[in-house]
Amino acid sequence: MILPRARAAASGKAPLGSALCAYLGAMRLVGPMAAPVILRRRLARGKEDPLRWPERLARAPVSRPRGALIWLHAVGLGETLALRGLITALAVRRPQASFLITSIARSAAEVMAANLPARTQHQFLPMDVPAYARAFLDAWRPDLSIWAEQDLWPAHLLEAEARAIPLALVNARMDDRARMDRARGGRAFGRLLSAFDLIGAQDARSAANLHALGARGVITHPSLKMVAPQLSVDPAALMALRGAVAGRQIWCLSSSHLADEVVALAAHRALWGDDPSALLAIVPRLPARGPEIAAGLAKHGIAHSLASRDGLPRAGDAVHVDDAFGRLGLWYRLAPTALLGGSFGPVEGHNPWEALHLGAAVLHGPRTANFAGDYDALDAAGAACPVLDAAEIATALRRDLSAQRGLADGLLADAARHVDGLADHLVAMLPPTEATAGS
Repeated sequence: MILPRARAAASGKAPLGSALCAYLGAMRLVGPMAAPVILRRRLARGKEDPLRWPERLARAPVSRPRGALIWLHAVGLGETLALRGLITALAVRRPQASFLITSIARSAAEVMAANLPARTQHQFLPMDVPAYARAFLDAWRPDLSIWAEQDLWPAHLLEAEARAIPLALVNARMDDRARMDRARGGRAFGRLLSAFDLIGAQDARSAANLHALGARGVITHPSLKMVAPQLSVDPAALMALRGAVAGRQIWCLSSSHLADEVVALAAHRALWGDDPSALLAIVPRLPARGPEIAAGLAKHGIAHSLASRDGLPRAGDAVHVDDAFGRLGLWYRLAPTALLGGSFGPVEGHNPWEALHLGAAVLHGPRTANFAGDYDALDAAGAACPVLDAAEIATALRRDLSAQRGLADGLLADAARHVDGLADHLVAMLPPTEATAGS
């Protein structure tokens, strides 16, 4: 067995350092015993897929396609969905290549099942145990590995580096606070960054912070969430929902949390005075909260329906709570305007681009730190509307926002051109023999 320090020396990279060596040593010794216990606990809490959880132990049937394989990894639902636009751009440049997406969140797998690009498979990433990382890479033998944002798993990343698999980090974000947090860990994070042959940051501030931590050759590109394909829907479900809400004024509160719901309901009360048939669709960030939201509406005497209980909205409902995964694509197609959740409380905002791709005008509250660059650009261009309270929401819903939607389309087109450039960089990293790899 080649020790980590020897591997680093052989590759010309800096030694791993004591922190990374200690981590890998602990995961090598304890990981195989602890991982099944941890996963069973997560399974009991509904955090793992009951049929696919063995993938987290690198115990899964693998069907590696012939030819070049590009492996992309992201941690959660939003990050995973964002990779679809990049896959589309890469597929144009390498029509025979296949793609593997890995993630950890169960929600990502469930939504991705209905949104996978052509020639793409999804697997759960095995836990960060060296033996699992080796088994995973032995099975898939990727020709290029692309990691998204900041979800870096040392055992997987360093095993790929040791095998000389080209590595790229894309869509990276790093604000000043995150940089200081990473710096407290010594040189470990910088050593992981040094494994990448290409690093793409979402903005200049992220690029500067990554550079300060030891990254080299950082480029900038727009958020990949700007170029993700439209969310897919079941045509029959869309037709049924369209029929149920025909002729009504509809607006949507998407990816909502309690603080957002309180403000949105106050705004909706103001609309009732103008149009008693107006319908607010609430799509909670956590679908399991649906019954809780419905109970709160019932307590206040608000006529409502709950998708898991009642199916479609009814004629007398003022509010419809859609408590199922993967429903945003439906409501963004039906509602001319969407208020983005997470922006009135400590969550600090959610992704606005999915709504914009489907033609919904975006309203958002004042708390958007998670997507600060995105919302700043949208607001500056007049392509989104910031609102501070229920009165401002109601005022915005009464306006014609078609010009705002057109400005958003221009930003999306410009982002697509920049991501094409990123795809060119990534394709250039494929080995010259990639056309025959895995055959």
